[in-house]
Amino acid sequence: MLNRKDPIFTDEAAARTHMESIRWPDGPVCVHCGSVDKVYRLNGKSHRKGLIHCNACDGSFTVTTGTVMESSHVPLNKWLLAFRLMASSKKGMSAHQLHRTIDVTYKTAWFMAHRIREAMRADKAEPMGGPGKIVEADETYYGPKDVETNPERKRTRKGKPGLGGKAKILTLVERGGKARSFKMSDFRDPSLRKVLLENIAAGTRLMSDEGMPLFPVGDHFERHDTVKHTADEYVRGDVFSNTVEGFFSVFKRGMRGTYQHCGSQHLQRYLDEFDFRYSNRMALGVGDAERTRRAIKGAHGKRLTYRQPRSAEPA
Repeated sequence: MLNRKDPIFTDEAAARTHMESIRWPDGPVCVHCGSVDKVYRLNGKSHRKGLIHCNACDGSFTVTTGTVMESSHVPLNKWLLAFRLMASSKKGMSAHQLHRTIDVTYKTAWFMAHRIREAMRADKAEPMGGPGKIVEADETYYGPKDVETNPERKRTRKGKPGLGGKAKILTLVERGGKARSFKMSDFRDPSLRKVLLENIAAGTRLMSDEGMPLFPVGDHFERHDTVKHTADEYVRGDVFSNTVEGFFSVFKRGMRGTYQHCGSQHLQRYLDEFDFRYSNRMALGVGDAERTRRAIKGAHGKRLTYRQPRSAEPA
């Protein structure tokens, strides 16, 4: 349970010590040359708080150097609270709610939230699954519901809103494991095959609905089983895609209920955020405090500026 009276959320010095313990559990390491023996703290009145100097390379740094928090004027205790709130909110926390809760401007809260999403973004990871494991794959669309506000969308023959103008999303979920989502440029077979082959290990048992391109058995996957939703088939023994559909359910409730609007150029960041919380969930033994620690640790080695939108669409 979040204790907002904890010194790390109210005192900047305590917050700095906490962040240093996460980044350097064995003591400060120079972010410029990697030295550990010739670093010392500069405690003079003319030095900014937390400044560390390295005699090996004559460089100076703090715990935020080389992270998404570098050059930020927001107190570190507010950064820690923002990390905790976003890491522990299952359906996300809007920038408006964040700015009211930690007492910063809306513009600052919006940019902090995007920086935290960047910290949550998984680095290049190993393929999911493997022999004896199951990965579910499914596609979905995300976008506005109101047809009038999006003239690109057309009605289907049954009178329902069409999918034109909506963003395309592909998500992979390993049963009992992690999730990985992609904003796609299209759902054609070559694009889907590229993502599946690059992100799922050989020998994995793949499961999907009938919309996924079929792979020859033994070509890469152990098997590719499908359920036919158009024929009202959703479960056949252990063949189903309910796990990944559950992920989409939380994602869409969060996007429509909490965030309400998301520009196409930022969608991948929101996917990274929901992937992170799903992949570090309580069912895998990861509580709120540990999830927050992992998010803060992920901030290292990443930078994000106002003119650096992320638009990662697999070809």
